[in-house]
Amino acid sequence: MTFPQTKRTSLKRLAKRGHFDHDTVYGILDEGFICHVGFVIDGQPFVIPTGYARVDDKLYIHGSQASRMLRTLANGVDACVTVTLVDGLVLARSAFHHSVNYRSVVVFGRARLVDDPEEKNSALFAFSEQVVPGRWDDVRLPNESELKQTTVLCLPLSEASAKVRTGPPVDDEEDYALPMWAGVVPLRLVAETPISDPRLPDGVEVHEYAVSYERP
Repeated sequence: MTFPQTKRTSLKRLAKRGHFDHDTVYGILDEGFICHVGFVIDGQPFVIPTGYARVDDKLYIHGSQASRMLRTLANGVDACVTVTLVDGLVLARSAFHHSVNYRSVVVFGRARLVDDPEEKNSALFAFSEQVVPGRWDDVRLPNESELKQTTVLCLPLSEASAKVRTGPPVDDEEDYALPMWAGVVPLRLVAETPISDPRLPDGVEVHEYAVSYERP
């Protein structure tokens, strides 16, 4: 399946890097866990980083009930949500052609407030699983007071596109003979050794999902 190309999602530059199929868009969203949410209040633009989770064809964001961003988006204003994964530094022979290998998604739409208790709990579970799979079953679950203090919004994944750059540098033909190294420095997110909370009771061991943590 593919997302329809709209005036907002059609790529104006380097259109060949555009992808509108669900597999590409959802794959990028599932690998990340931090997005940037753009919106406008009284003519002033804001871009706020926050966590997210994808469930089927919906994107959930959450935060404090006092969050101005969430209160604004709950009123149905237009939002633009972006997610970017950086895969490598592309080092060309010329300064002009240096680049980055990346995968990114842009989502447009209007969010709705999630007030159904079952959907809200499912969304909170999805947030936990998006970041650390398996953690939800190993912690105290939110109580009624904490749920009331948490706002969850749902943004439908109906207007979205991906943009992807892969491969080696693309230099001017006459520069390929220059005697200098060119290529790609791959980058990836790597977890280091977990650091235990100093207030852990004796005998509590670090869980395997923390020891062997890695992104999908």
